[in-house]
Formats: sequence, C-alpha cells, structure tokens
Amino acid sequence: MRKKTYAAAALFAAAALSLSACGTGDDSNKPIADVSAETGSDKAAVVLDSPFEKPDLVLTDTHGKKYDLRAETKGRPTLIYFGYTNCPDVCPLTMNNLAVAKKQLPKATQDKLRIVFVTTDPKRDTPAELGKWLKGIDPDVVGLTGDFDTIQAGARTLGISIEAPHKDKNGKIVSTHGTQVIAFSPKTDGGYVLYDDQTTVDDYTKDLPKLAKGENP
Repeated sequence: MRKKTYAAAALFAAAALSLSACGTGDDSNKPIADVSAETGSDKAAVVLDSPFEKPDLVLTDTHGKKYDLRAETKGRPTLIYFGYTNCPDVCPLTMNNLAVAKKQLPKATQDKLRIVFVTTDPKRDTPAELGKWLKGIDPDVVGLTGDFDTIQAGARTLGISIEAPHKDKNGKIVSTHGTQVIAFSPKTDGGYVLYDDQTTVDDYTKDLPKLAKGENP
C-alpha cells in the first residue's frame, strides 16, 4: 500500500519533489519540506543544492546497544532510510535493492559503507524484531529503534514525513512515512543525494561507487 505526498513547505525554494509513502492507500496530499535540487531526467539521483545535516539521533541498535548516528557514521559513506518491518511493499523492496547493489562493491568499500534503517514503528519493531528482519536482507545493515517522537523529529530534519502508526479501516496497523533514501558524503557528512522509491537495483549499483567516494552520481 502506498500513498503519494508532495513537497510543499518553504524551507528550500526550488522545484518540488514528488515523494511516496507506505500507508493506508489514501491518495490525499500532505505537505513535507521543499528541497532545492538538480538532476538529469535520466538519473535516479537528485543532487541537493543545500545538503541536509545528518540527524542528531541517539537510538538503540539490533543488539540493544546505544547507537549515536553522527558519531558512528562520521566520515563514512552512509545511506539512511526510514521504514518498518511490517511494510508490505516499498520498505522490503528498497532495502533489498540496496543490499543487492552493495554486494557489487569491492569488499573494502562494503566495509566502509553504512546502510541505516530507522524504524517508523518502534512499538512493534523491537531490537530483536529488527535484527530478525534485517538478517534476511543484509545482517550488516544498521537497524535502529527508539522513541517515536525522537525518530519523527530526526526524519523531519531531512524533509521526511512520518505519521504515528495507526489502524486502517480493516483494523490493520500501518505506518505512513516518506520513502526517500538519503546518501551522506564521507567527506562532509552532509546528506547531498536523494533517491525515491522508484530507484532500481541498477540505479544503486551504478551510483554506489561514486557515493562511496563522496562524488556526485
């Protein structure tokens, strides 16, 4: 289930970027943050004119240990995605695409790269549940959970909208969230490249070698 949302706020003045979200299937539009961006029509990547600052998040990893996002990923190429393990479509597809593309990198580059999955459904996504889910995708992915308000605030600094998990008309718990993947440079630690949920394995495979160096894709 997916819901379309659109960039609409005024933090960055430029072209609006269309975003998707897992959720109730409702097609209503909800505002997120505008981003200043430039990209070629044949590219999956959106290179941001004004890079995002890495969120100041201290959460809990799949081993139940404190994980300081900024400290742990400083100077490393980092990809951050917000989603949840009970997501029926976009989240597992996105994470699998990243995992497959990562395997095409040289081993040394794989070891430097950090892929971070932050849950938008922390009540159900305990450290153990996150670890179990990610083990089937890529056990090296950093899975993080914690207080919902903290996670929501961190996502908001990246222009990513997250709603508190709620029951749909069928009584099923869903989590509606922006589906962007943000790439952070190992040179500046700034989030300078954005991908949407239409990005393919081939797109990531082509771009990851450059992202690992902090270059524009």
